Amino acid sequence: MQVFRGFHHPGIAPACALTIGNFDGVHRGHQAMLALLRSEAQHRGLPSCVMTFEPHPRDFFAAKAGKPELAPTRIASLRDKLAELERCGIDQVVILRFDEHLASLSAQDFISQVLDEGLGAKYILVGDDFRFGAKRQGDYATLDAAGRARGFDVARMMSYEVHGLRVSSSAVREALGRGDMEGAARLLGRPYSISGHVVHGAKLGRSLGFRTLNLRFDHDKPAAKGIFAVRTHGLADGPVDGVASLGNRPTVEDAGRMLLEVHCLQWPAELGVDGAYGKLVRVELLHKLRDEARFDGLDALTDAIRQDVEDARSWLATHAAMRRQTTRDRI
Repeated sequence: MQVFRGFHHPGIAPACALTIGNFDGVHRGHQAMLALLRSEAQHRGLPSCVMTFEPHPRDFFAAKAGKPELAPTRIASLRDKLAELERCGIDQVVILRFDEHLASLSAQDFISQVLDEGLGAKYILVGDDFRFGAKRQGDYATLDAAGRARGFDVARMMSYEVHGLRVSSSAVREALGRGDMEGAARLLGRPYSISGHVVHGAKLGRSLGFRTLNLRFDHDKPAAKGIFAVRTHGLADGPVDGVASLGNRPTVEDAGRMLLEVHCLQWPAELGVDGAYGKLVRVELLHKLRDEARFDGLDALTDAIRQDVEDARSWLATHAAMRRQTTRDRI
């Protein structure tokens, strides 16, 4: 999969089958849309292309209004979004910086400058609630009329539902926000996960007897926060069970920066003491144990971590036993 920032690059295909959106989480509704896009692209002999935005348009407008509370929580980092788009078989992704210039483009200018002249879109697939252009003045009818005039096809995909619930990024955020990791996984079609490179920290966990892997979460409003039973991929040949904290560590001095800290229940011996640094790992947040809390000193924090480890170990053991039973029942 090729990734471009902006569309003024010689490597971008001169024509494409395109879909447009933020694709935060790349949930099951997104996956269905991307599968349809790939099918239509193959039928037309075109590369499939996703156009997405950074920052999220709502981030931009919240900052512009001086009201950061209006910005949405973020399900996935850009890295994780791109990884899922690649897994869905997309040929190219164009990331547009959402700024004042893009926000001020009229719907007609967006069609002519970005979709037609910039990307050479011959087929455009959008969702049923798609809006675009300054003040959200453009909609499906606007795009369809432009397609008839300019010679590109436009299609609309209706909502995707799971057990009667409309699958959307908002629904995933709500599930993660209330700690319903199983519900989020149903909407995503996979366990919720965060990936990143293991970075050096203050090594406080090591001094407390609980060595941790530190991963930065670049957005300051993750959709999920708290303490979780987790499974980490990328450290060893197989997944490694653990317990993790995602948040701003209110008990320690450098609180404020979002960090995912993972304690492995059994440290992979082949890594040695410092062998994890720099590794790109993926951490599945399987079950929420509790919310973040501020403790009165490191002794109380250590006791809480010890209890979290036991709770995570218990949940993971029960979960593994249930999976084995389910597998036997299917056989």
